[in-house]
Amino acid sequence: LSKPALRGKNIRLVIYRKHGLVVSETSFFSTLMESIDCEARDEGYNLLVSYVNEMENNSKMEVLRLLAENPPEGILLLGTEMTQKDILPFKQLNLPILLLDSSVDEETMDTVVIHNFQGANIATQYLLDKGYEDIGYLHSSVWIQNFDERREGFLAALHDAGLTFDQKYLYMLEPTIEGSYRDMKRLIEEGLKLPAACFTDNDIIAMGAMKALKESGVRIPENISIVGFDDMPFCEIAEPPLTTVKVYNRRMGALSVQRLIGRIENQFEETVKVQVSTGLIERQSVSAEAGNRHQVSI
Repeated sequence: LSKPALRGKNIRLVIYRKHGLVVSETSFFSTLMESIDCEARDEGYNLLVSYVNEMENNSKMEVLRLLAENPPEGILLLGTEMTQKDILPFKQLNLPILLLDSSVDEETMDTVVIHNFQGANIATQYLLDKGYEDIGYLHSSVWIQNFDERREGFLAALHDAGLTFDQKYLYMLEPTIEGSYRDMKRLIEEGLKLPAACFTDNDIIAMGAMKALKESGVRIPENISIVGFDDMPFCEIAEPPLTTVKVYNRRMGALSVQRLIGRIENQFEETVKVQVSTGLIERQSVSAEAGNRHQVSI
């Protein structure tokens, strides 16, 4: 049973948008927020939500002032799009704080993150096990730490297999469906050479790229195999259904609340970094064997 929330027992979730190209109204973040809210209520805390949008000049200062004047018991900081410089003003409030979906090695604070390296590594190893060697990368043109860590996992899998990544197979795409579609369409018009398979920073990039490829006559997975990352609900109804890396975002939300409340109530001396593991979900966007691939010119 949920504990009744006591007056004044509040957790403030700060959703930080630096550019809004990753943190958006998608099922990934709505599910994450829902799990945070449910876990907070179960533990007897009210969840308050504030939004910082760096494209609005006063947004950040207004939220910092609110936190200073009406301090909650603790802060959950959604750090997906944040840099170390962005995080520091919140840490300096000297309130119990947890950074969610990002980590900064230079800062001592609790974090709950996706095991991005592992997820990208198992996805790339999956392609290697099927005999693929010329593997491309649909990489975000917008920086977040998650994508850096996924690139490291991807490259490590190739290195462990004795392969060197061919930079001509690196495609920089905006991490929105419309943007990745537009960018992939432009690359196709410029005459890009397709690899046998591609790993993708996330499902959204994969979906936009797949749309552009299919419009150009490329068949998936007959001409190119594609693996995504996140396992968003639309992956099951995509054409073809998208093989992807599953992220346990509900568990991430619950763990972040549990750890923050632990810090609030027990005043832990130590900080922890929790990496939530991933899993591979096989669907139909990867050909059974690399040798079954049909070459295509676009």
